[in-house]
Amino acid sequence: MPANDVVRLVSLAPGHFHAALVQKEMLPEVDPHVHIYAPPGDDLAAHLERLARFNSRSDRPTAWTFDVHAGPDYLERFLAERSGNTVVISGRNKPKPELILAAVRNGYHVLADKPWVIDADDFGKVEETLREADRQRVVAWDVMTERHEATTLVQRELINEPTVFGTQIPGTAEHPGIVFESVHFLQKTVAGKPLCRPAWWFDLRVAGEALADVGTHLVDLSMWLTFPGQPIDYLRDVRLIDANRWPTPVSLLAFRGMTGQTEWPPELAKDVDSEGRLNYSGNGSVTFTLRDIVVRVTTRWEVRAATGGDTHLAIARGSRAAVAVRHEPEFGTEPQVFVTPVEPVSKAAILAAIAERCRALGPGYASTDLGDRIHVHVPTAVRTGHESHFAAVLREFVTYFKDPSLVPAWERPNLLTKYWVTTRAVEMGRPKRLRE
Repeated sequence: MPANDVVRLVSLAPGHFHAALVQKEMLPEVDPHVHIYAPPGDDLAAHLERLARFNSRSDRPTAWTFDVHAGPDYLERFLAERSGNTVVISGRNKPKPELILAAVRNGYHVLADKPWVIDADDFGKVEETLREADRQRVVAWDVMTERHEATTLVQRELINEPTVFGTQIPGTAEHPGIVFESVHFLQKTVAGKPLCRPAWWFDLRVAGEALADVGTHLVDLSMWLTFPGQPIDYLRDVRLIDANRWPTPVSLLAFRGMTGQTEWPPELAKDVDSEGRLNYSGNGSVTFTLRDIVVRVTTRWEVRAATGGDTHLAIARGSRAAVAVRHEPEFGTEPQVFVTPVEPVSKAAILAAIAERCRALGPGYASTDLGDRIHVHVPTAVRTGHESHFAAVLREFVTYFKDPSLVPAWERPNLLTKYWVTTRAVEMGRPKRLRE
């Protein structure tokens, strides 16, 4: 394979576990030797430890090799040494706009984890990055793993099948046409090991608020599900209605278990209340219009799940049926697809239409009449899991790396739209004293 067709990765300031998950699987189009530029410290050590575990696992071990360039001048060295052609950026969120822009300006392709931006004041850097990517003829790609979730793909199929869904109901602010709610948990297992979070992850000035982070996925899906292949203009097609935020209290005991730190770091002290709990800005909600459709996005963070793990709720309301992805205990820990016919539409007609779609989707897809709704069975074989979605994103990126002209025309305006919504929602949801 010609050298220009090989992705040669550089990991820049890895601080989030997603930086390692990009390398959980190996692809023939990706060089196994990786360069890592980062400041020395716990973030770098955690990243190297994750890569080492991928290399030493018993099931399909990876074979990454890497050069580590650690030091306070890591960014200057990265820009000067030109060690690869593609930069992976997944770490502290506040510096991301500058890191992404610096990489693109220097002719690197970029695979950057969400969010690219957490503050409205930095939104212009995202616009500048895309302009610069055009000038440099490189790809700046957003890691949107939720597009590769099997149940979300089925939901998209059904929403865009008129014999099942009908037409989208616009809804109102009180009863939106589309509803998303994501619940994440601070204590979780990643790559088979309890996750140790860095203390900065709890600092909204560095990591950002929930709407600006996890909310990116949900705003992205609102466009990807309902207007597939269509560009959305944030100046013309979107209007914010309302936004709010509220904290998740985290005890010092829980914080110790998640970070390994025995005391509150000085940068978090002002967020600790009189009862000694950290008020983590882990929850937010925004209601907005997407063309004529009212959308509500809610992101929540809780400390620990009683059972299972992170959950995802997505409901789209059509004139013939509502199509939802949700977690329900009686169906286990995996998300499921449900279709609820709208009276007086014949349920038999909806069942027949879903059966036709299931046949088109392939073996293992099926539907079950539950009385008030229909369960659409998604086979285990296609449920690859969140961590495996990063390999799917990397495979997609490789296609565009080889030929940037294949990037769909709608991707860039929709990227701008989602970050315009998330950053403006954070600004709108903050108390007036924090906006000034």
